Amino acid sequence: MAAPPDAPSGATPAAAAPPAASDAGAAAAGDASETAGLVAQLDQARTALNERTADLQRLQAEYQNYRRRVERDRVAVKEIAVANLLSELLPVLDDIGRAQEHGELVGGFKSVADSLETVIAKMGLQQFGKEGEPFDPTIHEALMHSYAPDVTETTCVAILQPGYRIGERIIRPARVAVAEPQPGSQTVKPAEDAAEAQDAESKDDGAHKESGGPDEG
Repeated sequence: MAAPPDAPSGATPAAAAPPAASDAGAAAAGDASETAGLVAQLDQARTALNERTADLQRLQAEYQNYRRRVERDRVAVKEIAVANLLSELLPVLDDIGRAQEHGELVGGFKSVADSLETVIAKMGLQQFGKEGEPFDPTIHEALMHSYAPDVTETTCVAILQPGYRIGERIIRPARVAVAEPQPGSQTVKPAEDAAEAQDAESKDDGAHKESGGPDEG
């Protein structure tokens, strides 16, 4: 049997290395491509997470606004219901007020009246309107009108029926008699000032004449 031919002179086992290096380069390229794909997937996941987070925040803000609207509407409905109820009781309160003015609020009637006033105070009903306060058309209703020399502006001089409010809501304006400044009272002082000025000018002219005027050359 023939022996295998001898290896060429200078040949070494390292001659078989180039295929191994090629495989390593291919593997490195594959790893880089896989890493790039993972990075792209991670970016997509982050984008989706940010979008879902923004959606959740928007829904939470809308829910908070909804709760505030519901609470505001609930309070408004309650105020309207209370106001309607108390409006029906105002004639009774007027009767109690008149009885108190005439000294008729005594005995059991007084106990009932005190209990009623306690209840309506707890419900937030407040009475307003005092003699001597300036007239305000937003809270006062003028039923009588007159003139008075001792007022400088339109003033409530008598409370015919007290006003009632709940918070800032006016249930009934105060019905009042008002007085305005006396017509012409505002022009008295200017006329007096003009008269005083005229008297002062006359005195100056008299003093000038007594002094003989300027010396003649």
